Amino acid sequence: MDFALLSSVFDALRFTPPSRLILLEAPTLASAHVPPYPPDMPALLMGVNSPELAAQLKNVLLAVYPKEHTIVVVEGGKRREEKIDDLDKGSFSAQTCWYVPPLGEGTSFEAFAEIVAHLRAPEGCPWDREQTHATLRKHLLEEAYEAISAIDSGDFAAMREEFGDLLLQIVLQSQIANEEGQFNVNQVIHGIHSKIVRRHPHVFGDLKLDGVDGVLANWEKLKEKERGRKNDDKGMLDGVPLALPALSQAQEYQERAARVGFDWTEIEGVLDKIAEEIEEVRQANNSAELASELGDLLFALVNLARWKKVDAESALRATNMKFKKRFAHVEQGAKRQGRNVSELTLDEMEALWQEAKTAE
Repeated sequence: MDFALLSSVFDALRFTPPSRLILLEAPTLASAHVPPYPPDMPALLMGVNSPELAAQLKNVLLAVYPKEHTIVVVEGGKRREEKIDDLDKGSFSAQTCWYVPPLGEGTSFEAFAEIVAHLRAPEGCPWDREQTHATLRKHLLEEAYEAISAIDSGDFAAMREEFGDLLLQIVLQSQIANEEGQFNVNQVIHGIHSKIVRRHPHVFGDLKLDGVDGVLANWEKLKEKERGRKNDDKGMLDGVPLALPALSQAQEYQERAARVGFDWTEIEGVLDKIAEEIEEVRQANNSAELASELGDLLFALVNLARWKKVDAESALRATNMKFKKRFAHVEQGAKRQGRNVSELTLDEMEALWQEAKTAE
């Protein structure tokens, strides 16, 4: 680190060095995809020595900072302010440095972990302090479903909010575990970081794989090795949560089995199986047989969705919403006539249903 350059930079900036500051040699940041530091801390990037390096740094910063964020460029003892969007313009040398002001309070993961820990502290919130892993379970499930609903709606503002609510549940659960001496949120992050690196040797190593199918097949081989090292007797399908919605669970079972070759060779086999299951539904002799055969039929339909690369759970959810919307139109049609929907004939309801379809 060139301390003489550092001193001259702060002379040019015309303010006292902050109590906390991230110092980085600019080339070390150029190969990153996101800034490797908390954005609520100021950063000084030293040695922005070429337009090419400046363009790379600009892309990294834009992963977190808004393009209007003002950066102070220091060169030759002079300072100027630039928006991130304009940082790759102008002259550059080994003495060029960028001062990146912090984004503001509450914009880093570390700040969020601190505020959650504060909620659980003696001076924190009585409700949060009373929570346990078990009492928060229903909230975790609710937030996951609300996040899925936001995704289905395509509402990005709702998605941003719901992802935040879901993140709160993860960090709060980790904080409780930390207080009990079990694990902390950094260990959670380290665990998933290590798993991602280990399971992506085609990205972080030298392994060559052929397309998505090759990636998924190798993924199952790696997980099989991991189970072997743990000496557990769990099979491939034991890792699928029992609490998953049935359609999602069925599709995940089928996908995992298919990755190791347990699958039809052609889609005609899937279609024939659906026809077979429909016939068995017709021939069911009692309610128990009917329930079993309907389950088999649903499982076969999920398999068709998988073959067509359709998420069965999302497809049915979309159809549910479509039915809800159309039926609401039928109800409104009855109200406009001063009648209850139960008073309409089937033909009248069908006419209103067709109106709803046409309006779509």
